[in-house]
Amino acid sequence: MRRVVVTGMAGITSLGSDWATIAGHFASQRSGIRRMDEWDRFEEMNTRLAGPVDDFKVPAHWTRKQLRSMGRVSRLAVAAAERALVDAGLLDDPSIRDGRMGVACGSSTGSTDEIKAFGNMLLNSVADGLNANSYVRMMPHTTAANISIFFGLTGRLIPTSSACTSGSQGIGYAYEAIKYGRLPMMLAGGAEELCPTEAMVFDALYATSLMNDTPHLSPRPYDCRRDGLVIGEGGGMLVLEELEHARARGARIHAEIVGFGSNADGQHTTRPEQTTMRRAMELALEDAGLAPAAIGYVNGHGTATEQGDIAETLATSSLFGTHMPISSQKSFLGHTLGACGALESWFSIEMMNSDRYVHTLNLDEVDPRCGELDYLRGEFRTMNHQFVMNNNFAFGGVNTSLIFRRWP
Repeated sequence: MRRVVVTGMAGITSLGSDWATIAGHFASQRSGIRRMDEWDRFEEMNTRLAGPVDDFKVPAHWTRKQLRSMGRVSRLAVAAAERALVDAGLLDDPSIRDGRMGVACGSSTGSTDEIKAFGNMLLNSVADGLNANSYVRMMPHTTAANISIFFGLTGRLIPTSSACTSGSQGIGYAYEAIKYGRLPMMLAGGAEELCPTEAMVFDALYATSLMNDTPHLSPRPYDCRRDGLVIGEGGGMLVLEELEHARARGARIHAEIVGFGSNADGQHTTRPEQTTMRRAMELALEDAGLAPAAIGYVNGHGTATEQGDIAETLATSSLFGTHMPISSQKSFLGHTLGACGALESWFSIEMMNSDRYVHTLNLDEVDPRCGELDYLRGEFRTMNHQFVMNNNFAFGGVNTSLIFRRWP
């Protein structure tokens, strides 16, 4: 079995695109959530809250030809991938283009402008706005395909369109591809572009926050006064590398991935199951050869939905006990869906390496129905840990758990 390390990390969020900036906002209690006045035209949708990336600009060196096949979700993914390759010192390395690097990446959906254009064709029998690249921008694997094409990567391509676990499955499957010797390098992660249709998905389930006039007070993961989730957007990518390959080129190593677990609830498309959530964590521990006591911190999924918060914390508490530290960065950024697993993995590694762990914003009073855990509240906490876990859970009953080891 090969050992797998993280040699590059990057992301794009509503609070910035580098860790120093994002961590600064976390520390100062700044939320990336705002009221979406532009959504007022959707009269039957109740929520007006989201976490948009308002300052994203396409890099000036990207060509018009490169941009033709990329909708916003792919642009976020490719931009994060480019930054991660720069961080790893591999952007201009010819070895990534000879079949030794692959891609594992996903999103909940492709770009919805193209979906709207195809819908217009079906409804009104016109092809306005459709062209040769429309499907490529819309297809479920648009992020993975565009990353591969943009950088000329000819290794295996693994699309992971699994809603909220798209990013974490991308990292997990990339880790396994390297661990079992299929290739030495992978770009892995996920992205999501903000669309009111995604907010409407949860609105129809009565699962969105309605604190429309106080966006800084929502979402509220694990809090007894939570009233639902808030949708966000962004992109996150990691460069994964086989340890000896990284050492041979003198790469800087951020962390080692030592465990990955993934399973399915097999029960209900939108109701989380505590038993299988716990089993996903156990699978990651078994893969890593670790006992639960080895984990120092759990980065929770923390969507601020009643069923999700209660199920995941009960599962976490039943496995790790009441003293396990836990928090959720969705309290600052909203639920970035396909991007969250990658962004939260990035944050987990940065927190582990800095010994400063981000609290959950707006967590004033823990819901007594949640599992008994050590909820991080109010401010950063200084802790020193060797292993951290990042968990994500998605519609369709998809569960993932990743374990990162401090390096060296």
